[in-house]
Amino acid sequence: MLLVTAIVTAVGFAAAQQTAIPPNVLAAALDDTVPVDPLITVGTLPNGLRYYIRENRQPQARAELRLVVNAGSVLEDEDQRGLAHFVEHMAFNGSLNFPKNEIGGFMQSLGMRFGAHVNANTSFDETVYHLQIPTSNPAVIGRSLLILEDWARNVSFDPDEIEKERGVILEEWRLGLGASERVQTAQFPLMFKGSRYAERLPIGRPEIIQNATPVRLKQFYTDWYRPDLMAVVAVGDFDKSIIEAQIRSRFSAIPRASVPKPRPAYTVPTEPGTVYSTITDPEATTTRISVSSTMAARPQSSIRSYRQHMVERLFSALLSDRLDEIAEAPNAPFLRAQTGRGLYVNTAEVTTLSALVATGNVERSLTALFTEVDRVARFGFTATELSRQKLNLQRGLQRSVIEKDKSPSGPLADEFVRAFTQAEPIPGIVYEYGLNQRFMPEITLAEVNDVAKSWLPDRNRLVAIAAPEKDRPTLPTDARLAAAITAAIGGPLTAYVDKTSTQPLLARLPSPGTIATESTNKALGLTEWRLSNGVLVVLKPTTFKQDEILFRAVSPGGTSLASEADFIAAETADAVIAQGGLGDLSRLDLEKVLAGTTAFVRADIGETEEGLGGGTANKDLEAMFQLVYLRFTAPRADPVAFRVLTDQLKVTLANRSATPDVVFDEALDAAVSQNHPRAQPLTPESLTRMNLDRSLAFYRDRFADASDFTFVFVGSFDLATMKPLVERYLASLPALRRTEAAKDVGMRFPTSVVQKQVQSGIAPRSRVSIVFNGTFENDEMNRVIIRTMGDTLAGNLQRTLREDLGGTYGVSVSTTFTKLPSEEYRLSINFACDPARTESLVRSAFQVIDQFKKTGPGAGQVADGRAALARDLETNGARNDYLLNRLVFKYEYGEDVNDIVNMRSFYDRLTAPVIRDAAQAYLDTNRYVQVTLMPETR
Repeated sequence: MLLVTAIVTAVGFAAAQQTAIPPNVLAAALDDTVPVDPLITVGTLPNGLRYYIRENRQPQARAELRLVVNAGSVLEDEDQRGLAHFVEHMAFNGSLNFPKNEIGGFMQSLGMRFGAHVNANTSFDETVYHLQIPTSNPAVIGRSLLILEDWARNVSFDPDEIEKERGVILEEWRLGLGASERVQTAQFPLMFKGSRYAERLPIGRPEIIQNATPVRLKQFYTDWYRPDLMAVVAVGDFDKSIIEAQIRSRFSAIPRASVPKPRPAYTVPTEPGTVYSTITDPEATTTRISVSSTMAARPQSSIRSYRQHMVERLFSALLSDRLDEIAEAPNAPFLRAQTGRGLYVNTAEVTTLSALVATGNVERSLTALFTEVDRVARFGFTATELSRQKLNLQRGLQRSVIEKDKSPSGPLADEFVRAFTQAEPIPGIVYEYGLNQRFMPEITLAEVNDVAKSWLPDRNRLVAIAAPEKDRPTLPTDARLAAAITAAIGGPLTAYVDKTSTQPLLARLPSPGTIATESTNKALGLTEWRLSNGVLVVLKPTTFKQDEILFRAVSPGGTSLASEADFIAAETADAVIAQGGLGDLSRLDLEKVLAGTTAFVRADIGETEEGLGGGTANKDLEAMFQLVYLRFTAPRADPVAFRVLTDQLKVTLANRSATPDVVFDEALDAAVSQNHPRAQPLTPESLTRMNLDRSLAFYRDRFADASDFTFVFVGSFDLATMKPLVERYLASLPALRRTEAAKDVGMRFPTSVVQKQVQSGIAPRSRVSIVFNGTFENDEMNRVIIRTMGDTLAGNLQRTLREDLGGTYGVSVSTTFTKLPSEEYRLSINFACDPARTESLVRSAFQVIDQFKKTGPGAGQVADGRAALARDLETNGARNDYLLNRLVFKYEYGEDVNDIVNMRSFYDRLTAPVIRDAAQAYLDTNRYVQVTLMPETR
């Protein structure tokens, strides 16, 4: 039985101390440099290029490659603003060994996709190119390293490709337009006033992108793409010595710059006092306060700096929890608030304190935020608060150590990128955990409390307010904002009282039931237990992770069984009950009781089903089962929490329709559902139909009968451990033996062509969505066919609309399916563009669709599609969450569970005629919905 927080804390630290601290951690002096993980090979070539290599087996037969260039938009000349990003784009549009778009073609032939496996990003300080590749073929590794080498020194800058790419980059710029961009454009120069960063946003200036010459693009590339500013990162399932030899051989040949241009480090100058900024925008939906304080970036390399980071991490977590607790009170000064500190650009750290507030509440909220900082400065946090935070942070690291051999390669590669660009230490998780074991017990309450004095000093400080335009009359002047902060400092205050529950999570254990029948599927390694109360339990032990157990439980019904009068209460029931807590514990009390545990369980109620989902580490397995039992038997209706939730929803929904994307999405939903009442979005008006008692009644009804629930568990467990827990906590659940099924509520897609245009927004940006829908036989083979058809069509649309016409940043094609109330598919095509080109691009899209229906895909496209499916299966098949979702779907809808291990047989049946026939069947141009967003005419 889970005991009170104080006992859990003590036990947790006792367990933590059983793991010996490595001797090199104990011997390290505070001013010593944090060592590099011995598993990482770090080297520097004679030309100055750095490399980081680490063998890692997760995922198997994969490697993550990075080319890191220590150059970003901050280095652009005035007439180059946006060209660092433009150069990044051109790297994919032709190089010495990969002309035109051959990089994309090569990666697709391996089954790898743009975005997921091939990508790049440009920031203020660096440009990073990403590849994820298969490693089973040594030739593929060599050719992939050749791509990195070409990016480093052989980009072609073909004039024709430059001209085509201008439009793509301008469309990427267009995608970012809107209220957030306008607010950022106004406030960012104030945060970094006097600094080069204030005027070098990576996306650049559209007029420069439109008119930049090849000469200026090449100049940026020549100046900054040079070996002394580059690093190669390789992490994956390979032989490290072979990779190192290839990197040394290939990249040593890149010559040094004959006259290297100095690479300056642009700093943020110190500014006295506080600057105030109030920005309103017609498309802003909420009022937000953001207080930021900038300081010079501190060195990260020493043991001392690591320890200080631990202290500040504790402080920010503690203060954020205090703010969260305030937001949960009636008539709270703000709806949400949090604080944090981190590196924003390479030379500056930023401390932030932010809040979402109700209209007319800015001054009160600002005073409340600074009052809480002042409360901590004067009275400090409590010992129980600190104990909980220490336990939470330590528990996360414990899991990371347990999973040290199962860490995915991608995050490791990104960590090494930061080591190169930001000098972030890379000691490895074992050493890092040792530092936490050494320092966490000795970090005192006084030391954490002391951080409050310098958390948000009155220098380099920006107080920024962003609000809807219509609320401008209610917003305070700069003088009143300053007065609101002054009012918080030094006034009468009392110390915070940490109200901790002495109640256990589950005061009385249920009497166990039994396992009535047992069966196994040896091919899949599945065990099925039918319990005495009718619950079906499916168990799949795995070794994908060493300390991860996930589950999902489902039952038919959902909101389809709610009456029209109770639909809003039913639709919001899971959120309402989650806000209330469990049993006699409020949500905040529950979080305190669960401090240091990894167990979580959430309830959800969808249109046709209700269920639970959650997970845990092995140590907290029983706590997870207790949470399952409580979610069924002890939902908590909290009138105060309900009032807070409805108040929060009123604020977030009040101006929702001011956002063009929201207007577009709602118009699309209305069109595809034919304005069905149950497809309507929540509005301030519909919130009046929320009802705590009816939500609780509907929730209780949905979880009153466990007999038709199927539980699926996947992860690092054994059956002997699971058996007594299943018998006690699942076989004891209430069972009414009802026979239920989801109802058909009559929602139908249009049977003809529907075209609708909506006007919203002031930015020159359009969106298009074309949706096809129909009935089909929803089985594994047909899902594989239509997904592959959609992916192939997406490639054709991308080539035409983006690469040939330069009309959009990207085209997405998504496919979804339903089994209930009827078997249907939905295929959606989406893109954004210049409003002036919308009509012509839509016409081009339908031309691509028509041609695809006539000729189908080429043989190479089919092969690429099969390869992509196989690659996805290789990586997804070794993930607990993927396997869990597949098993749940198969059991819920009565499909053959053996399909999961036979997917390649479905892929092998994909041919060009099969995909062409699917296009003809599913892309019915006599039945679709097209919704277009256009800006308002002013």
